Amino acid sequence: MAVEVFGADEQSTHEVNLERMVALAAAALDAEGVKEPAEVSLLFVDGETIATLNERFMHKQGPTDVLSFPIEDEFNPSGRFPDSGTTGPGMDDEPVEEPTLLLGDVVVCPEIAAKNAVDHGVSLDDEIALLVVHGILHLLGWDHQIDTEAERMEAREQHLLARFHRPGVTS
Repeated sequence: MAVEVFGADEQSTHEVNLERMVALAAAALDAEGVKEPAEVSLLFVDGETIATLNERFMHKQGPTDVLSFPIEDEFNPSGRFPDSGTTGPGMDDEPVEEPTLLLGDVVVCPEIAAKNAVDHGVSLDDEIALLVVHGILHLLGWDHQIDTEAERMEAREQHLLARFHRPGVTS
């Protein structure tokens, strides 16, 4: 697979199947057409950490369940290449492999996911999987600010979850 997802579980309040969630994120990216060499970071953090990120970057108080930080610039709105493949000092003119597209970071808070799972009547694993897919879609430009966008995004989330998180279960 041309997409690499780097996962880290930096919290200790709830068990997360990191390997499974990394595979889910990679499968969702692949299904969404991300084919070139690309990287995403998937982080699981505690409530205090996500509250700090939420305030600093979203200007909202308190913890949230998931945050996405797409790497965008004016030349490549769906991500950023760390090295455009140009030569520099000490570099030769040999052809360089396709540079890796940095798509961004998805940060999930299992502590908040656990509360949401109770409210939604689902398992913690299912809630975390939803947040992973939701965060990946945000990295790729999906949004839910208006009702029609929200309905489209939710339908896509459910499709990806049915396909990769709970295959064989119809939604």
